[in-house]
Amino acid sequence: MLKPILRVAAATVFVALSSTAHAYDLPGMNLGTTSFYDGSPAPAGPGWYLEQYLTYSRASRFNDANGNKLPLPRQDLEVIAPTTQIIYVGQPWANGAMPGFTLINTSLAQVDVDDGLNNAALSSRSGFGDLTLGAFLQLPTLTRSDGSPLLTQRIEADVAIPIGTYDRQRSINPGSNFWSFNPYYAATYWFSPQWSASGRFMYLWNGKNDDPQVAFGDVSDTQAGQALHANLTLQYALTAQLSVGLNGYWLRQITDTEVEGHAVSGRREKVWAIGPGLIYTFSRENLLTLNSYFEQQAENRTEGSKLVLNWLHKF
Repeated sequence: MLKPILRVAAATVFVALSSTAHAYDLPGMNLGTTSFYDGSPAPAGPGWYLEQYLTYSRASRFNDANGNKLPLPRQDLEVIAPTTQIIYVGQPWANGAMPGFTLINTSLAQVDVDDGLNNAALSSRSGFGDLTLGAFLQLPTLTRSDGSPLLTQRIEADVAIPIGTYDRQRSINPGSNFWSFNPYYAATYWFSPQWSASGRFMYLWNGKNDDPQVAFGDVSDTQAGQALHANLTLQYALTAQLSVGLNGYWLRQITDTEVEGHAVSGRREKVWAIGPGLIYTFSRENLLTLNSYFEQQAENRTEGSKLVLNWLHKF
């Protein structure tokens, strides 16, 4: 019987394009950054973990509210975004649940954007991003009669603190300049020792930006709408060390963006993506994950592809 791989999940944020010039309002968020065995507890038990991500994304479509490509001479966006996460997993309680907390920072190492018009509204900058603080509770693992895992679950509440670099003259910034609240529920269910599925289901609330980007004009504040998003994975354990599978993500903005307290229709974002991935366990203290995604049916967002490399290490 293969021993399933258990890994700690990371509530991370990925900095996406948020060009107000093209009505892209939501901040960076976890779209496909976490995947395999997402609801599982830390693989090496309580203690300190470092999780390092590197995300490369490329988009060749800037889509409008109907999902149609905007009429621009060129539509090219490339982003390289490193994410660093520190995780602490506490000692288990009497019932087996484990508390913990996490600190996350996603920065922009490189951004190249070109609409073919030399549009100043599409300017960007690299730099240090916002800081996310989170507290979680890893629930007790439910097992089968033979002791193999059946269901692992975790709940977490994350708050993004707007300390990242921000310039209202730039459309793409490492920082958002507003607070966000992003709780989630994650779970992994085993159909058999080899086959399992994972999901992370997230809600996003955004605070006001009191220094809106210049593309909004002369306004005092804006507030991005609320959103639901999810990461989903179907994984198969080829060996005790290697699992492969399909991973995807889904996003839907559920309320309108507000400008000076008034809802503005036609700016809600949505997208979904799917692609292959794998996770390899060198040891319980060192895991490597690789995910790729190909986006579909984006509205009020860019549409393209993404590659995420993730290394987890226990100190």
